[in-house]
Amino acid sequence: MNDIQDATSPGAALGGPVACVSKVELRVACKALLDRDTLNKSDPCVILMVQNQGQWTELDRTEVIKSNLHPVFAKVFTLDYYFEEAQKLRFEVYDIHGTHSIGTRDDDFLGGVECTLGQVHAEEISGNNGYVELFFCAKKLDDKDLFSKSDPFLEIYRINDDGTEQLVHRTEVIKNNLNPVWEPFKVSLISLCSCDEDRKLKCLVWDSDSRGKHDFIGEFYATFREMQKIGGGSKVTWDCINPKYKLKKKNYKNSGVVILSDLKLHRVYSFLDYIMGGCQIHFTVAIDFTASNGDPRNSCSLHYINPYQPNEYLKALIAVGEICQDYDSDKRFSALGFGARIPPNYEVSIILFSCYNLSPAIQGVVEAYQNCLPKIQLYGPTNVSPIISRIAKLSAGEETIKDASRYHILLILTDGVVTDMADTREAIVRASYQPLSIIIVGVGNADFTDMQILDGDDGVLRSPKGEPVLRDIVQFVPFRDFKTASPAALAKCVLAEVPNQVVEYYSHKAICPMPPVPSCDSPTSLANTPTESLPAVGTTA
Repeated sequence: MNDIQDATSPGAALGGPVACVSKVELRVACKALLDRDTLNKSDPCVILMVQNQGQWTELDRTEVIKSNLHPVFAKVFTLDYYFEEAQKLRFEVYDIHGTHSIGTRDDDFLGGVECTLGQVHAEEISGNNGYVELFFCAKKLDDKDLFSKSDPFLEIYRINDDGTEQLVHRTEVIKNNLNPVWEPFKVSLISLCSCDEDRKLKCLVWDSDSRGKHDFIGEFYATFREMQKIGGGSKVTWDCINPKYKLKKKNYKNSGVVILSDLKLHRVYSFLDYIMGGCQIHFTVAIDFTASNGDPRNSCSLHYINPYQPNEYLKALIAVGEICQDYDSDKRFSALGFGARIPPNYEVSIILFSCYNLSPAIQGVVEAYQNCLPKIQLYGPTNVSPIISRIAKLSAGEETIKDASRYHILLILTDGVVTDMADTREAIVRASYQPLSIIIVGVGNADFTDMQILDGDDGVLRSPKGEPVLRDIVQFVPFRDFKTASPAALAKCVLAEVPNQVVEYYSHKAICPMPPVPSCDSPTSLANTPTESLPAVGTTA
């Protein structure tokens, strides 16, 4: 088995555990298998098993290759890769005797092997990932059969740097046809050519034999760069050459022509592509200052400032904020509070208690939060829709820029279920159209069951009128689930979906990443980002 490839480019690696899950591709081949058949050779198939909580379960299986003790399977196994886990795999090989489920008593078990994903050979890749859809056909192929016509199929192999050949794709068999039109197929650029447009591809055409003894028709060599010459109604063609015939036959021209009739290229960008292109993650925290938190002067209060350890609000803020600050070049965070009465009139209002504080990033928000508490009166209600609407309006201004330069994350810390659930659902639906992700952390021991509705993991979140969100932008977690865990565990959980949400937004807008920013350049600053005029308490902008 060989050739593990990152199919999405990990979206993480800029200073924290947050990551867009990497996909890896596994291709398998076997050599010198046991022959369990009397008249022919074994008909092998490989089953991939993965271990989960000590139990082996089937993930996927290859096709069956007839009468072959050295099979190279076209099937590609795709699975998620987690750096922090030892992912155990088991490959089981069977000689298949029927068309029923594989691995039954009728089939012969030829052997198996166990390993971890980290032990399997990996190929390092770089560049933007994507996939291509290819449309192949052929004309006037040689007839290899006596009483009918050839049953052709096409194989494409990638030639690696060390000269080895890796099967990329095997088409279906077209019965009794010298002018086959194969079904279009999709393949990642990583698999096809390792993102190298000039890498040689070896293409073979065969006449299929039900016993596995296929007749060779011809071959040709191509590159992905050649394939891209298609367009404007023109097609790309190659002579299908049989080297033996070319040597023996004086007037030999070819054994047919293979034609690429169409090519559709789809670029797939990763979170890291956008970050490396200068996209800044602007972070805003909104803190619940309702009376249900308890008087901050009381040690039982969720807002109590203990000189020896941070309260739950600060723990959640620091865990998430320390990750986000690595994606914001100027590290200027703003913080809002809701549910409090503020001086001098002591009316309930949203407060801006930190914006572009002089202290760096999260530390500045922490200081402003501590300075703010003695100056306000905790009150209520727990309304978060105004907060979401304000940040959504701010992020909506980014649409005028028309590039992938800025994305927003709103962290809401609250001790209870929101009291304006209908308005909050409406606000989230509206916000799903903007470059914004929302993280809600429930602090304390309240019953947060109703808050799971906002997450959307159990179904599509809809507004009170039934309009669905454009994309899932909310992640909710109760902090109590992470009280005994490390701060990194909370950050990893709440930020895990953000990379995909960033990519989904820009993909929906058909906005490509900007060119990578040289390390000596400073990414676009957010210092001049317009902020709505809000009552300020404590540290001000």
